[in-house]
Amino acid sequence: MIAIVLFGKPGAGKGTQAEFLKEKYNLTHISTGDVFRFNLKNDTDLGKQARIYMDNGELVPDEITINMLKAEVEKNMDKAGFLFDGFPRTIAQAEALDTFLNSINLQVTATIGLEANDDVLVARILERGKTSGRPDDQDEAKIRTRYEEYNEKTAPLIDFYKKQNKYYPIDGIGSIPEITERLSSVIDKL
Repeated sequence: MIAIVLFGKPGAGKGTQAEFLKEKYNLTHISTGDVFRFNLKNDTDLGKQARIYMDNGELVPDEITINMLKAEVEKNMDKAGFLFDGFPRTIAQAEALDTFLNSINLQVTATIGLEANDDVLVARILERGKTSGRPDDQDEAKIRTRYEEYNEKTAPLIDFYKKQNKYYPIDGIGSIPEITERLSSVIDKL
């Protein structure tokens, strides 16, 4: 069983590529955003806990997020592995993910980084914003603020995973099939 973290800035194509990879490799795609929406919509205990923080404009604590992800992993143990998208976003989350995976005799197999120039990604997101309906996809200043937060909090994960020899950067610019092929060439060697 493998556990892959798909890594990259907003607009890098993680969600798009995850759709192809989950089918090709029989992986469970675990998108943090989707997991949150499911728990909130279905008013689960974890969703109720998360809502308290969200309603107060606060970040949901890592413990609640990890517990949501644990539930997703535990109900999908029949797959060949997991593809994490949008998690971890901080060193603390990466350490919590490692602790959880170790408890079920798994570990992060690889972190694959979709790398691309900020200007290219901003253009992608602004284009996506024309149909996504997300206000934060339609405002360049907000997009660039998301990148600042990414650089501050998430980019340190690159070194975290490099030290474990688990970071694989790939060029995130090109056609969707070209990028899928680059990702597959890394996964096929794991």
